[in-house]
Amino acid sequence: MTNESNSNLPKTAQDHETAPEQESISPRKGLAGVAVVLVAAAVLAGLGVLHRVHASAVLAERTTELAPPTVLAAAPKPGAPVTSFELPGNVTALTDAPIYARTSGYLTRWYFDIGARVRKGALLAVISTPEVDQQLAQAQADLATAQATANNAHIQADRYAGLVKSDAVSRQDTDTFVNQAAATAAAVRSAQANVARLRDLQAFEKVYAPFDGVITARTVDTGQLIDTGAGKELFHLQATQTLRVYANLPQIDSANVKPGQKIDLSFAEHAGKLYQGTLVRTADAIDPVSRTLLVEVDVDNRAGELLPGSLAQVHFKTPTAGPTSIIPAAALIFRKEGLRVGVVVNGKIAHLVPVVIGEDDGANVQIVAGLNPGDQVIQDPPDSLIEGEKVQVVSPSNAGGR
Repeated sequence: MTNESNSNLPKTAQDHETAPEQESISPRKGLAGVAVVLVAAAVLAGLGVLHRVHASAVLAERTTELAPPTVLAAAPKPGAPVTSFELPGNVTALTDAPIYARTSGYLTRWYFDIGARVRKGALLAVISTPEVDQQLAQAQADLATAQATANNAHIQADRYAGLVKSDAVSRQDTDTFVNQAAATAAAVRSAQANVARLRDLQAFEKVYAPFDGVITARTVDTGQLIDTGAGKELFHLQATQTLRVYANLPQIDSANVKPGQKIDLSFAEHAGKLYQGTLVRTADAIDPVSRTLLVEVDVDNRAGELLPGSLAQVHFKTPTAGPTSIIPAAALIFRKEGLRVGVVVNGKIAHLVPVVIGEDDGANVQIVAGLNPGDQVIQDPPDSLIEGEKVQVVSPSNAGGR
């Protein structure tokens, strides 16, 4: 009866009767699910923490490894016992002189043009000076007059000197004629000096070569007015049998050159050929502007192959004062304290060493003081390198793998 009555109840009522049983089972299942989720979350969180801790440790270790800058270090190359270098040299003639006129007039004729080789005393040109010729004629006439006057005064003085002994003439008249003879004699000497001066001026009408050489310039022509003095150069004469070559030697090498040394010279117009000269003298003083020593090298040019005014390359060979080292120019560090080179101490510490450089060809630099043969020189130091900084050294053989 009861079952039937229950079956006849509405479905909604049945659901109400079974609901308490379902409500008693669902909370336990929900709690279990939450627990699983929490455990999974805890595991994931733990794994994340462990991963982060491991990553931080790896990062710290890698940062420690990469903190020191990586540098390439190598020992410097030993320098040569003799330093060879070239310097430009100015070539000049042994004797170089402009030729001027000593008298005024018109150029009548010239005999040699540029490039002519002349001997000492050769006639170069003739100047016409009619005024000087007339002045000489007048001076010669004045000399003749002075000589006649002096001769007459001398005769009178001798006559009175003889008569005064017998008291035939007074002592005063005798002294007058004697003094007159002395004055006229002085006038004769003055006239003679004037004649000699004008004869010298007349001799300057002919211009002669003062030494053996080559005419390198002619600035006058026939009929041109010539003035006395250095206002107008007639010719330029150079003695080219021996040439002087002047070069400016750096102060650091000035103590290694002595007169008498043989020096090689080369010229662009004679490629592949060397000429030997002799260092004959130095200025014995350092130029305070360029800090160089002026040296003179004389070279034989009797063959006439070399030309004054050209540019020569002077090949110097000087012994080094002591052991030197060669390093790349990129290894130099320019600081306000002065020039420095970085070396590695104890395999990991950077030390900045003050150095003195010698020869510099742009790619490599000669170090004359400051480095030892066994020093490990940092080849291309970073700009930020400081004294005492730790560095990581890479040998040249492993440099390509960096």
